[in-house]
Parts: sequence; structure tokens; C-alpha cells
Amino acid sequence: MEGRASIRYLYACVKDCPGIQTTNMSESFDSAWPNFWNQRYASGETPWTLHAVPAAVRSFVKRRQRRGTTVLIPGCGTDLEVLQFFQTAGFEVTAIDFSRVAVAQARKALGNFDGQIICGDFFKFDFQNRFDLIYERTFLCALHPRRWPKYAKRVAQLLQPRGRLAGIFFYGQEADPPPYPLSQARAAEVFDNTSG
Repeated sequence: MEGRASIRYLYACVKDCPGIQTTNMSESFDSAWPNFWNQRYASGETPWTLHAVPAAVRSFVKRRQRRGTTVLIPGCGTDLEVLQFFQTAGFEVTAIDFSRVAVAQARKALGNFDGQIICGDFFKFDFQNRFDLIYERTFLCALHPRRWPKYAKRVAQLLQPRGRLAGIFFYGQEADPPPYPLSQARAAEVFDNTSG
């Protein structure tokens, strides 16, 4: 793993966050494309948006809070409370989503937000720096499992050498994904194998 940060991941399971609901989102669109998500944000069909900061995240941040710590939130959507929480805690916030509708809604709702909300592709965007923390907030479960190793490699590229991946991961069953649920065994396989 020379030249790359190893991923230290911490997680809370969705079952610990009663605000998240799953829904049947099957359509002719592919969730790998922005239009799939643009349609959902435009219609307000966003059951994955928590509208709250999970207690596990509050506790994690409280123990590690330092002014100037950088955080990246991939697939930020319109989880405004999370963006505001990290900013209020003193983090330099960078958030990215490839849904132009979600980004426009978040920018409008947050107004004078000091962080960056980028409309772009997490896998291709040139962030120009590495981050102390990457906060996972239902982005991974929106990706098909075949893309999870690519996600883990990208996270490793974007983290500072002692950086962390922390967040909320969707564990469980889903008959008609997305969301694509994770298991502890699959998490270990994906995140412990970032050098390959």
C-alpha cells in the first residue's frame, strides 16, 4: 500500500438509524447515471435522507473535533443537517454529488454555506487535496457491489495518511436494489483489499 492511505473504517448500521427507510426504486433508469438520481430529487422521492445527524456520528466527531480538519462527503445529496453539522463543528467541508438537482437544492437551502458543494463525479473529480475524514452517508449502498472495490481504492487515494472513513453503512437485505446492502464480511473484503 505504498503511497496510499490504508482505510480505517468505522461504521454504524442503518438499523441503528430509524429515520432511514428503504423503498422500491426500480425503473428503466440505471442508478449509475445522474438522471436516475435527478428524477428522485426533483420528485422528492428521497427516503434515504436522514434529516438528522446520527448519534454515532455526533459522538465520533466530538471525540475528534479540531478546527481545520477536512472532510469529504461523497454522494452528499440534500442531507443538509450533516453538512451544517460538520461546518459548525469546525470542519472544512467538501461535498460532492453528480445529481445536479440535489446539488442545486442543497446550495439553495444552505445559502451562505462556507464549504464547497460540488456537482461532479466522485471517481473522476480532481479535488486538489487529500482529506482527514471521508464521511460515508448512503453513497456506497447506491453503487452496484461490482463498483465497491473501485470506491475503496478512491477513498484510499483521497485520505490523508492517517485519515479515516467513517459513516453510516446500509446492512441488511434488499429485494430490489438500490440500495445495495453490505455485510461485515463484505466490508472487510472490500476495505482491507485496497492495494490490489
